[in-house]
Amino acid sequence: MAARIAAAGHHVVGYDISAERRKQIGPGITMVDNSAAVAADVDVIVTSLPGPAEVADVVRGTNGLMTSIKPATVLVETSTISPQQSRALAGDLAARNASYLDAPISGGAHGARYGTLVAMVGGEAQVLGLVRPVLRRFAKDIFHLGPVGAGNVMKLVIQAIFLSQMAGFLEAVSMGERSGIALDTLLRIVAASSAHHPAIGTRYEKLRSGDLDPMFEVGSAVKVLSLAEALWRDLDGSYSTLSSALSAYRGAADGGLSTADLIALRSWLNDARG
Repeated sequence: MAARIAAAGHHVVGYDISAERRKQIGPGITMVDNSAAVAADVDVIVTSLPGPAEVADVVRGTNGLMTSIKPATVLVETSTISPQQSRALAGDLAARNASYLDAPISGGAHGARYGTLVAMVGGEAQVLGLVRPVLRRFAKDIFHLGPVGAGNVMKLVIQAIFLSQMAGFLEAVSMGERSGIALDTLLRIVAASSAHHPAIGTRYEKLRSGDLDPMFEVGSAVKVLSLAEALWRDLDGSYSTLSSALSAYRGAADGGLSTADLIALRSWLNDARG
């Protein structure tokens, strides 16, 4: 995302919470040592972080953005966090005469690399208009959904669909294997049937090879579905499907598979029910 913004001719100042990743930054980006140094030098800040705790630290922590953010700055927060956290951050920025947009993204690393991400935005339309040229560098579709927090809700909707579907798929594969159908046969028939979906199709080859290198970590699934669960509780709604998926991912994470790809859920199911 940063590389695409820089390639468009923008002055880009970067910081990553991972020291190792700070060494991998591409051309056209000036790297600094903390978030405060970013905020002191730019008018638009785009944050993309692993989750709520990292967002809180980067924005509000020691040497965080809040320590040096300038009036009229716009913070575009693209991570997966709760709408409540976004509303609190928006209030903090407003107190400093700065603006906030929640703009979580969908499309993964491939989408970031090729500028085909989908951005779901909550916040004032006028503020979105100011930063739209920046978002256009990495998002092909930008949806304005309403006030601050609306984008976060939409991201949780998408992730709840994807992760629940993936859990159901992997559980069904485990059922077929335990009934004596070979994995490759299972996958070939699923791919040719009405059960096929592009989202689960991304895991066919990983299942065949047993490659647990994460496209999406089990621990991240737990984190995201926990946010969705909290939102359902606020809505006093029923969430049995989400709850079942979350329970499965938690079991796999507790079984030592937190940093593995989602397909690790299959082996956990096989072991747990063997």
